[in-house]
Amino acid sequence: MTRAEAWFSHLATAAVGGTGLVYGWMRYFAEPTDEFALVGHPWQPALQACHVVFAPLLVFACGLLWRTHVWGRFRSGQVERRKGGLTLMALFFPMVASGYLLQVSAEEPWRTLWIWTHGTTSVLWIVVYVAHQLTPRRET
Repeated sequence: MTRAEAWFSHLATAAVGGTGLVYGWMRYFAEPTDEFALVGHPWQPALQACHVVFAPLLVFACGLLWRTHVWGRFRSGQVERRKGGLTLMALFFPMVASGYLLQVSAEEPWRTLWIWTHGTTSVLWIVVYVAHQLTPRRET
């Protein structure tokens, strides 16, 4: 993985994760200033739009890293930091799929399922991503 690929991955994760966390706070925890407001915060629609626009960058970053970083290390038998990497791989697909399905679901039970799935896998993704970056690399 090149430094440019690493930085692109970090920036995409920060953009999507940051907008998602702030949007989630605005949607579920912020108190509307107006009793008739449809949103918890005036910036909520803009944050949601930014999150949806930035999300393909993260998907692209993960695709970019797949061959050399993920699959290459998996095939080579490298075990250093593998738990974090495999956990990120396992979280990626339900996180992306639930985010997409959340946008196209109309029935409330399905929307609730996708909201919980997307929120849970996304928060876990951020935690594991940060832990993966902070885990020391072994000197060889």
